[in-house]
Amino acid sequence: MRKEKITYGVWQNICHMAACAWKHAPGVLWLCLVSAALSVGISLTQLYLPPVVLAKIETPAPLSELLSTIGVLTAALVLLNGLLGYVAENTLYGRIEVRSAIISDIREKTCTTSYPNIIDPEIQKLKEKAMDACSSNAKPAEHIWETLTLLLLNVSGFVLYLTLLSGLNLFLIAAVLATSCIGFFLSSHMNQWGYLHRDEEAKYQRQLLYVQEKSESIALAKDIRIFGLAPWLASLYQKTLNLYAAFVTRRERRYVWACAADALLGVLRNGIAYVYLILLALDGGLSASEFLLYFSAFTGFSAWVTGILQGISDLHRESLDLSTIREYLDLPEPFRFEGGRQLPTADTYELKLEHVSFRYPNTEKYIIRNMNLTIHPGENIAIVGLNGAGKTTLVKLLCGFYDPDEGRILLNGTDIREFNRRDYYSLFSAVFQEFSELDITVAQTVAQAVSEIDMDRVKDCIRKAGLTEQIEALPNGYETHLGKNVYLDGIQLSGGQTQRLMLARALYKDGAFLVLDEPTAALDPIAEHDIYMKYKEMTAGKSSVFISHRLASTRFCDRILFLKNGVIAEEGTHEELLARGGCYAGLFHLQARYYQEGRDFDDEGIE
Repeated sequence: MRKEKITYGVWQNICHMAACAWKHAPGVLWLCLVSAALSVGISLTQLYLPPVVLAKIETPAPLSELLSTIGVLTAALVLLNGLLGYVAENTLYGRIEVRSAIISDIREKTCTTSYPNIIDPEIQKLKEKAMDACSSNAKPAEHIWETLTLLLLNVSGFVLYLTLLSGLNLFLIAAVLATSCIGFFLSSHMNQWGYLHRDEEAKYQRQLLYVQEKSESIALAKDIRIFGLAPWLASLYQKTLNLYAAFVTRRERRYVWACAADALLGVLRNGIAYVYLILLALDGGLSASEFLLYFSAFTGFSAWVTGILQGISDLHRESLDLSTIREYLDLPEPFRFEGGRQLPTADTYELKLEHVSFRYPNTEKYIIRNMNLTIHPGENIAIVGLNGAGKTTLVKLLCGFYDPDEGRILLNGTDIREFNRRDYYSLFSAVFQEFSELDITVAQTVAQAVSEIDMDRVKDCIRKAGLTEQIEALPNGYETHLGKNVYLDGIQLSGGQTQRLMLARALYKDGAFLVLDEPTAALDPIAEHDIYMKYKEMTAGKSSVFISHRLASTRFCDRILFLKNGVIAEEGTHEELLARGGCYAGLFHLQARYYQEGRDFDDEGIE
C-alpha cells in the first residue's frame, strides 16, 4: 500500500531543519552565523598579514612598528582561531541534539504508524534511508549545519574578495570565474557517479553486515555447527567483499580523473593570474606587497567560487536525503489516530463482522471472503483450519491491524474505523505466533513497563500462565534479566517458557478481548493441559479468540469455527462438529490416529 511520494524543495528542507533546531537547540542557528563570521575574519587576517608585513619592510618602517604590526595581526589570528575552536566545540552538542530528536521522531513513527505501513517493503526501504540519513555526524541530519555554515562563509568571502579585486582587469576576474566553474562542474559530474550508485554501495554494505551478524548470532550458533555452515558463510562474505572491492575500484578511478582535471585547471587559473600580475608589477603598477595581496586574493577568490558551487551541490544532495526523512515522518495513515469517537463505556463488548472480504495489498487473491461473524460478550471462540485457510488474517482484522476491503467490523454496533485506532488496540491482549522479547527483567516483560509495576498482579499472571516455579527458581526471581545482548547475567528461557511468559504478559494487560494465536505450540503436553485447565480462569469476564492446529485443544471453547478458503465452512461446538462428520471431524480423527498405536495414516475425511 504505497502512498504517493511527497517531494520537498531545498528551501523547504532548510526551513524544516531550522524549525527543528529552534525547537530543540536554538543555539545551533546562532552558532552557525558566528562560526561563519569568525572564519571570514580568519581568512581576511591571513590574507592581509603577509602583504602588510611586506609593506612595512618596503617602507621601511621602524623595527618596533614592524614587530607590533606582526604581533597585533598574529594575536588577532590566534584569538579568532581560539574563538572558532570554542564555537565549533560547543555547536557540536546542539547539532547532535537536533539529530537525536530526528532519530527519536523516526523511531516513534515506526512504533506508532499503521500496521500496513510497517510491512510495506517500499516503506521499509524508505525507513532505512531515513535512518541512514541521520546515522552519524557526517550524515545530512547533522552535517547540513556544516554545509550551511560553509556556504555562508563562501558567499561572504566571495563578496569581500570581489570587492577587493574589482579595481583590476575584469577579464582576469572573468577568467578565474570561468576556470573555477568549469573545474567544479567537471569534477562534480564525475563525482556524481558515486552518489548515483550509492544504493549499489549500500547493498554490498548491507549484505556484508547481514552475513557478519548471522555469523555471530547466538540463535544460529547451533545450526552453524551442526550443519557446518562456517565455510559457506566465510565464502559468502568473501564473495560479497570482492564485489564491493570491485565497486570501490571503479569509483576511485573516476575520482582520480576528477582530481587530475581539477589540478590542470588550477594550474591554468594560477598561471593566468601570475602572468597578469607579473606584467603589471614589471610596468610599475604594483608593489611587491600589492602583488602578494592580489595574487593571494585571486587564489582565495577561486576557492570561494568553488566553495559556493560545491556548497550548493552538497546542499541539494543533502536535501534529497532529508526529504526521505520527511517523507517517512509525513507518511499518510490509513487509520484514524485522533479526532475519532470515544470507545463505548461498557463492561463487555460485542465484535461483529458484516460481509467482510480482505486481500493483502498488491495481491489479487481474497484471503477472507464475505465473512459474517459475531463474537458475543464473554464468548470463547476457537478458530481452526488448515494452513492458508485465513485464521491469522482473521485475527489481524479483528485486532484492527487491517481494515477490510469490503464490509465492516463493528464494536458494539459501531464501525471500528470511527474510533481512534490506538484506543481500539487497548481492548486487546494477545499472544501472536511471532512475539517480541526485550532484554529486560521478567517483571518488566510481563508488565511492559520499567516503573510502577504491580508485582502482585505480575505474580498472579505468572501463576495463571503456569510459570511460577520456574521464575522463582531463577537467580534473581522476577528481577532476573532476560536475553544476553544487553546484560551479562541475562538468561535464555526455553521456547515453551517464553511462550508462557508472553501469555502472562497478555493477561497482565487485561484487555476486553484475549487473542491467542497458537499459544501452546511450544509447550509439552503436561504444560499444555495445565493451560487448558486454567483457561476459564484466564478468560473470566472477557471474550477470547483461540487459534490452534491441534483440534483436541478446542474442546473448552464455546464455539469452534472451521475455516476453509477464507470462509467459515463449519461452525459449532466440538461435539456438534464431530457429529456432523465434516471437515472438522475428519481432521480431528486424523490427528487422533497419531496417538493410537498400530493405525494407518491417510488423508481421509479432510477434503
